[in-house]
Amino acid sequence: MNNKKYLMAIDAGTGSVRAVIFDTDGNQIGVSQQEWEHKEDPRFPGSMDFDWVYNWSLASSCIQEVFKKTSINPKDIAGISTTCMREGIVLYNSQGEEIWACANVDARSSGEVAELIHRCAALEKEIYNVSGQTYALGALPRILWVKNKMPEVYEKTAVVSMFNDWLIYKLTGVMSTEPSNGCTTGIFDLEKRTWDTAIAEKCGIKTDIFPPVFESGTLVANVTQSASDATGLAAGTPVIAGGGDAQLGCIGVGVVSKDQAAVFGGSFWQYEFNTDEVKTDSECRVRINCHAVPQIWQYEAIAFYPGLVMRWYRDAFCQLEKQKAKDHGEDPYYYMNTEAEKIPAGSYGMMCTFSDIMNYICWKHAAPTFTNFSLDAEKFNRYTFYRAIMENAAMVTKGNMELVTSLTGNKPTEIIFASGASKSPLWCQILADVLGLPVRVPKVKEATALGAAILAGIGVGLFDTIESAVNKIVCLDKTYYPNNENYKLYNDLYEDWKKVYRTQLELCNKKVTNNMWIAPGI
Repeated sequence: MNNKKYLMAIDAGTGSVRAVIFDTDGNQIGVSQQEWEHKEDPRFPGSMDFDWVYNWSLASSCIQEVFKKTSINPKDIAGISTTCMREGIVLYNSQGEEIWACANVDARSSGEVAELIHRCAALEKEIYNVSGQTYALGALPRILWVKNKMPEVYEKTAVVSMFNDWLIYKLTGVMSTEPSNGCTTGIFDLEKRTWDTAIAEKCGIKTDIFPPVFESGTLVANVTQSASDATGLAAGTPVIAGGGDAQLGCIGVGVVSKDQAAVFGGSFWQYEFNTDEVKTDSECRVRINCHAVPQIWQYEAIAFYPGLVMRWYRDAFCQLEKQKAKDHGEDPYYYMNTEAEKIPAGSYGMMCTFSDIMNYICWKHAAPTFTNFSLDAEKFNRYTFYRAIMENAAMVTKGNMELVTSLTGNKPTEIIFASGASKSPLWCQILADVLGLPVRVPKVKEATALGAAILAGIGVGLFDTIESAVNKIVCLDKTYYPNNENYKLYNDLYEDWKKVYRTQLELCNKKVTNNMWIAPGI
């Protein structure tokens, strides 16, 4: 039995990299974080480059710093696992040197999406039926972009990996991938949980650049001496296959079995529903990923920007609350929520449009709009608009849940709600009222990192199964139950909201207004 005391997660997020140490009961012992940014190459609008040299130095410094903060002996780390933003990719040459990388929402490959569609209109659906992915977020158009725009880099490309795999490579010198993030490339066979080189061949990219696949929670290799010198980790420490941030977040909140569901309320809102069978959507509306749990898959429906919309609204209209928060040491959202609680459910009939229900094969959103309010300052003040934004996020989530339910025939009995939005009791209650389901909020605030730590524990034998690990470690803090009257009211409002959204989207289609976001090549 492994008698070492701690587990480490290394998390390469969109905005920062972190090293987090947990004890074997899942308690967070220490964290070190460094912000990073992914700059646009001025030659290529929409690009989002990843600086692997500088970012590895930041990751290494986080590991060193967390040891200093906690005074933990590196030899007491039983195992390490990694997680990251999904979709970002790194290309390597035959010597194992990084030669090109882009972060997750890199948008430079619109021309390549158009090229693929022009080459064969049916190909995207064909790829989706095997991989669960469209061109919108995948690696296919990006690799094709490198082939078209940087042929000298493409010719040297020998391996492609995701960022969590890149971290493992830096620690161990071993190239690998795992299904939960590897599948987001669109070059994966969902059912077999491994690469499908026939997809690469059909899209005109190399078929021999894909590393071995390790299931999440299995040993990949051990920390090398050179990585030890760079990070302070003990040479020989086991490094375990991790996964994508949403999937590991699900493990961190206990969503590991079929028919369970989670909503992660961050900059984007992700609805994740677990299934034990692979079944794609004939209309290609929903993304399907491998979970980081063997033989579990996930239907994923994404709402764009609820967290970013809320931040925009706070900064644009709530200076008074921001100043008040600064004076009293509170969060501005505390004061905004306190006032928004006084606004009745339904915001007096006012609605707004930001993100639409997911349509993966033709993914676009209407122009941001507030509608159906009157010039009554008592009813329609900034707190009414604020509450309407909250209700809008819940409406989109309802639509996404109903879409997944229509495909699977299964509806969850409760929702686990995590990430930033779950800190708002008001938003939690609105979500429960709109969905008509209990909404449970986990106690852990570092769900993704905890998911990585659990996988590390699985890989070194500290836990027998993922299910037993989450039963031991994951703790739920509070449950919000739906108000039946509010549920009925929101059901009626939802039908109106869908009509309003369709109309707003048509204005974008006619070029009267501008889409809030539209997928490359659409």
